[in-house]
Amino acid sequence: MTHNQKELQVKALQNGTVIDHIPSDKLFKVVKLLQLDKVNSQVTIGNNLSSNHMNIKGIIKIADTYYAEEEISRIALIAPRAKINVIKDYQVVEKKTLTLPDHFSGIVRCPNPKCITNNEPMKTRFEVISKHPIMLKCPYCEREIQQEDIQLI
Repeated sequence: MTHNQKELQVKALQNGTVIDHIPSDKLFKVVKLLQLDKVNSQVTIGNNLSSNHMNIKGIIKIADTYYAEEEISRIALIAPRAKINVIKDYQVVEKKTLTLPDHFSGIVRCPNPKCITNNEPMKTRFEVISKHPIMLKCPYCEREIQQEDIQLI
């Protein structure tokens, strides 16, 4: 192969969503967050792929599936620099930038064992108190959580 030839590391997608530039160590957290083990569409997951921007990266391609802004914004909790591409007929028709919402509900576990959310059947809630670096706060017990300590439910 010459320097001018390019090689696809992951097969092209006809229609669906591509989540690219996921840090390799965060890839399977994104898979869990999107519950990709439960979708009926074809899902392609690539990990430790070479990247000019990141050295190595992860990528997820979900055929015939498109996500609402609220679902996409959740990815920012784990991989804030990931890129979302909407594909139609093998063409990128939209590029989305992740933005962290001000609140999250029902996706992050509070690390405080005495928090009411860990002792009663109720959804967790978190306020985003800092976006750079990511810091969340549980309104029930006031516990603050840094990005590296976020545990998904």
